[in-house]
Amino acid sequence: MEQSWRWFGPDDVVPLQAIRQAGAGGVVTALHEIPYGEVWSVAAIKARKALIEADPSLGLRWTVVESLPIHERIKLGEGDLGPLLAAYQESIRNLAVCGLRTICTNFMPVVDWTRTELRHVLPGGGRALRFNEHEFAAFDWLMLKRPGAEAEYTPDVLARARDWHVRASEGERDVLLASIMAGLPGAFDRYDIPGLRRMLARYAGIDAAALRANLVRFLRAVIPTVHECGVRLVWHPDDPPRPLMGLPRILSGAEDFRLLFEAVPSPANGLTLCTGSLGAGAANDVPEIARRFADRIGFAHLRNVRKEPDGSFMETEHLGGDVDMVAVVIALLEEQARRQAAGDPGWRIPFRPDHGHELLDDVGKNAFPGYSAIGRLKGLAEVRGLIAAASRLRGLPS
Repeated sequence: MEQSWRWFGPDDVVPLQAIRQAGAGGVVTALHEIPYGEVWSVAAIKARKALIEADPSLGLRWTVVESLPIHERIKLGEGDLGPLLAAYQESIRNLAVCGLRTICTNFMPVVDWTRTELRHVLPGGGRALRFNEHEFAAFDWLMLKRPGAEAEYTPDVLARARDWHVRASEGERDVLLASIMAGLPGAFDRYDIPGLRRMLARYAGIDAAALRANLVRFLRAVIPTVHECGVRLVWHPDDPPRPLMGLPRILSGAEDFRLLFEAVPSPANGLTLCTGSLGAGAANDVPEIARRFADRIGFAHLRNVRKEPDGSFMETEHLGGDVDMVAVVIALLEEQARRQAAGDPGWRIPFRPDHGHELLDDVGKNAFPGYSAIGRLKGLAEVRGLIAAASRLRGLPS
């Protein structure tokens, strides 16, 4: 499997040299500075590639685009989408001209991955990402004051939400809002409470079926360009895999991906297997999803979570949560072997260690949440060891 590392560009506190020190060669990045809906020019893409490859001794190359964002109006199906679709198609063409063939994106409305704590303190002083159900309920019900929100939470969660809200200072409430907004690296829309209410109002009347129809319409518009360019779009699952703030989410589990792949059966319509996002869903059997959709997997995010009965979850060590990472890695290795036997020149699946803990000297360095160096280095080392052992014991190419 191809070891890679997410890098947020020149503003990332984790430098390119650290990627090489970690043992990865593939760089996963995007042009986060370009507003959603605008074209990624060949010049801008080449400039980012040149930055990554500036020191040949590092041996780094840009392998996966994460992400080429989809404008909110496309998700809404709002207005004349022709210019936005044309811009997306042009960006795909420009990425292909520059040799980039794997594009990760998602169809989560309004917010991306969502947590309520960005630096939950661990024994020993490390920091982890957490989603606390009662804090999110307090935000949704008592801060956002979304009509009908209380009907979506259990009495116990509502009681704890009210208690948190009564005790929380204005600063703590501000931190909660900032934490919920933090899953949008490079985003140009950081909502305050009134702005978020206005955004949610635009989604009134859009249920899961309508959102899925908008996704299929988008895909049918861009798939001809994807084929023309020899590119693959690989869809990231919803994180967490459940509706939030009354918004539908439509890429949350096996049935959602079955519907997507049946609606647009092109092999260029693929999956980013994110074990943490899928793993946060109680109904999701992540190894089974990996096996079922193995031929669709174009990229993998390997991390782990531990779920709690009320819907809360915390990101754990990469081999230490609810997801059977051994079974997932074996499924990926078996799919690689199948591709190699079929003569696929790109048979290796790129993966990256996703969301590491903030550890040791990285504590307080203000890295992007979940993307400090040492925690991901630890996760990559753990997964690398797992891959080496599984490939040798199963006689599979690594």
